[in-house]
Amino acid sequence: MARSFEERLNVVLQAKEGKPIRTLSREYSLHETKIMEWVRKYDKYGQDGLKKQPNIKASGELKERLVRLVLEKGVTLSQIVVDYRVSRTALERWVRQARSHGYSILHEIRPKGRPLKGTMARPRKKEPQTELEKLQAENLRLRAENALLKKVRALVEKEEARARLNGQKPSTN
Repeated sequence: MARSFEERLNVVLQAKEGKPIRTLSREYSLHETKIMEWVRKYDKYGQDGLKKQPNIKASGELKERLVRLVLEKGVTLSQIVVDYRVSRTALERWVRQARSHGYSILHEIRPKGRPLKGTMARPRKKEPQTELEKLQAENLRLRAENALLKKVRALVEKEEARARLNGQKPSTN
């Protein structure tokens, strides 16, 4: 749940006054590391550190540099989040991707949104050309229809058997 600037500031000020982070964590239903992250941002940037940052599109180079700091230099996620003002969840995703697919995945540019409608639609069925193709198509349709009717009959018989067991008369619909 996203917290407002005022809520974040209130929690940080209480922590700065000496209220234990564990108590604040329980009181506000927050993870202790989140509160500590807010305190570090407040210490480094003041109240501006607690304000929502605009969403910026990180370049592949920046992503790779930050992930290398985590994986190769052992810098903590919390430290990078505070120093570079990036989203923790985004940073975690980049690290996960780099671990499973290598650093090159961080440079890929993926199109946003759904694929265009034409690519998702089923291909149109082509009309049978020859007499043989027409007969084969009709045969296929009739087989599917026959299979459907068999399933319906089996369901009706099952329902009638259940009704007989319960002492009811079968419906005449």
